[in-house]
Amino acid sequence: MKLESYWLDTAPAFTGGAPGPVSGRADIVVVGAGFTGLSAALALARRGASVVVLEAGRVVGEASGRNGGHCSSGLAHDFGSLAGRLGLEKARAFYQAYDAAFHTVEALVKQERIDCDFKRVGKIKLAAKPEHYAKLERSCELLRREVDPHAEMVSAARIRDEIGSDKFFGGLLQKASAQLHVGKFGVGLAEAAARSGARVVEGAPVTGLERLSDGGFRVTSGRGTLDAKQVLLATGNARTGPFFYFRRRMISVGSFIIATEPLDTALLDRLLPQRRNYVTSKNVGNYFRLSPDNRLIFGGRARFAMSNPRSDQKSGRILRAAMEEFFPELCEVGIDYCWGGLVDMTADRLPRAGEHRGMYYSTGYSGHGVQMSVHMGQVMADVMAGSPERNPWRELEWPAVPGHFGKPWFLPIVGAYYRLQDWLH
Repeated sequence: MKLESYWLDTAPAFTGGAPGPVSGRADIVVVGAGFTGLSAALALARRGASVVVLEAGRVVGEASGRNGGHCSSGLAHDFGSLAGRLGLEKARAFYQAYDAAFHTVEALVKQERIDCDFKRVGKIKLAAKPEHYAKLERSCELLRREVDPHAEMVSAARIRDEIGSDKFFGGLLQKASAQLHVGKFGVGLAEAAARSGARVVEGAPVTGLERLSDGGFRVTSGRGTLDAKQVLLATGNARTGPFFYFRRRMISVGSFIIATEPLDTALLDRLLPQRRNYVTSKNVGNYFRLSPDNRLIFGGRARFAMSNPRSDQKSGRILRAAMEEFFPELCEVGIDYCWGGLVDMTADRLPRAGEHRGMYYSTGYSGHGVQMSVHMGQVMADVMAGSPERNPWRELEWPAVPGHFGKPWFLPIVGAYYRLQDWLH
């Protein structure tokens, strides 16, 4: 079993990296070569700007290459609950931003001819308890009326048409959802940015950001120093570097995934006949899908802990037990990959994007970042060109998390709370 991301291990090598040290001047420096940074670099370079992307490790080596590979519309919230808290108009605007993000990914795949196994499949949220079905049914009514007329319920009597498991009591099906190989997509996005003129520099951790008298910035990295008119921070919750303001406002939560050996088609026809994206309704739930080569990619917040090899292995055992509970037929299958990654959560699980001390940023996608990160890269290119109204998150306040100065000491408490909620409800 490999303790690394299946997506990264099976992605092609990135061939467009810029060699040598960085120096001189650029119009824009983008910090971070995940989906946000690469999407922004592509859009900015297309406009004729000189763009340098500085990545501490490899392109899409962190959250962008360590997720479940689901590209779906819809927020990390129950739409009705969000509307009750923020008002229907704002909740609708936020939902529509995620819908637009799904289409942004699809358009980029087509425009840049990125070979990443992109396929529309639909997403079903599976009711783990009978009372969860009733809640999903209420959500579906509101979704159909306000933002998604194609949403539909799958009753308990029909759920076997969707999934070969007796652990679920129906589900909510939404059609605007796709699968993609995020490693291939990320490398393809990086190659497209490089083709358009952006310099993508790997192995270049940013260690200093200095505001200059002319309003620009001096950016110091492990590969050299350069000056830029504008800076876009697309780092996620970087645990090192001069990003303390952002570390105080985000909570890094470990998310863990296993990938089975390739499975027999006849078995998959019984277990996952529609080949959709699947997510369960519990707070500490699971998400799963098939890979292009018929592996079950099965993930979840198995433990409220940070990701490291030891933690990943412990979480992998928990995930395997959950997978076998759902699908007893998989008790004997081999697990070929087990990995973890960090989800950059905000306190309210809504993204944040804007400007801080002259630097632009977009981050905090809270577990729904595949589509929104790509979309916000394009949006921030517009914002930096003078169109702040393009940013749907621009009016959200973003206070620091009380008592949080970097290391999320409170994760076990958060985990215990959510598990209690799952037990009670």
